[in-house]
Amino acid sequence: MGILSMLSGLMGCNAQPQGNAKFRTVDVTEFARVITDPGVVVLDVRRADEYAQGHLADAPFIDVTASDFEARALECLPKDKTIALYCRSGNRSKKAAGILAAAGYKVMELGTGYMGWTAAGQPVTTEEVDIFKTRHGKVIRMYAIKHGSVRMNIDGKWLYIDPVGKAIPPFTDFTSMPWADAILVTHEHKDHLDPEAIEPLMKDGTVLVANPRSSELMGGKGKVLKNGDEMDLLPGIHLKAVPAYNTAADKQQFHPKGRDNGYVITIDGFSVYIAGDTEDIPEMGDLKDVDVAFLPCNLPFTMTPEQLSKAARMFNPRVLFPYHYGQTDIIQAVNLLKDTAIDVRIRQYQ
Repeated sequence: MGILSMLSGLMGCNAQPQGNAKFRTVDVTEFARVITDPGVVVLDVRRADEYAQGHLADAPFIDVTASDFEARALECLPKDKTIALYCRSGNRSKKAAGILAAAGYKVMELGTGYMGWTAAGQPVTTEEVDIFKTRHGKVIRMYAIKHGSVRMNIDGKWLYIDPVGKAIPPFTDFTSMPWADAILVTHEHKDHLDPEAIEPLMKDGTVLVANPRSSELMGGKGKVLKNGDEMDLLPGIHLKAVPAYNTAADKQQFHPKGRDNGYVITIDGFSVYIAGDTEDIPEMGDLKDVDVAFLPCNLPFTMTPEQLSKAARMFNPRVLFPYHYGQTDIIQAVNLLKDTAIDVRIRQYQ
């Protein structure tokens, strides 16, 4: 009998809880079965560098060795769902499972860890995902595609922002992704508007929203929103178009005032700001209670790290994703905001 088979037998789904903690240790087969249930949230409790090398699909990460592990878990993990977690080999996951079980979560952990999962030939990915919950426990997953392309799963509904396939490397095959319930387009530039990427995401009932010029270039398709317009995007999801433009005299040909959109998406009181291509415009000071913000940071088209820092300080989002950053040394933005309470997260938005 091989080592993995022995471990599987020892750590099957009927294994007893570790110590006094009320959680289950399961094998790869049971873990793979359980995580297909929409009532289960998968969680990686390894370090960021381990996570970046590969992880289970749809699994965000919270480092169990970090001092704020429990606080971050309580902030983003819903209590009404089972938490299925794993680490590298099964040691750290038991520590994490004990902490979460003591905090009132229903928890299971993969006894053989990520090593056992990959050795069994189970699928992994490098697509990064962050998880959030609204005040009433709705789950929002945010997936980093690239550049200005973002996808979100909002309580089971799929929302895409500026999906782009070929214009920005690496090529993204949107035919392999779930159909969209809604798609937002911020403006007409080819790294944001890509009809060839949008078309395979469309299904009956998909809501396509764009600024006027982008709709025109798509032959009049989609619901047109201008700066200041708002609508109910999907049941329980409100959308407002906000300004996005350049202010510097030598940049205004890129994004003139009044043409392009940013968007504020609100779900059950949870607010997400998608800035689009913009500089640190004064209208950002009107934003209130932003939970998650996406701010661009690349020259010559959008902001410098210094401008991004100034922009973020105007409205102090709880979590900030710098995006559309190309070859910018984006760690500069992290360092410039170290004196704030903003959680700056760097993902694959080159």
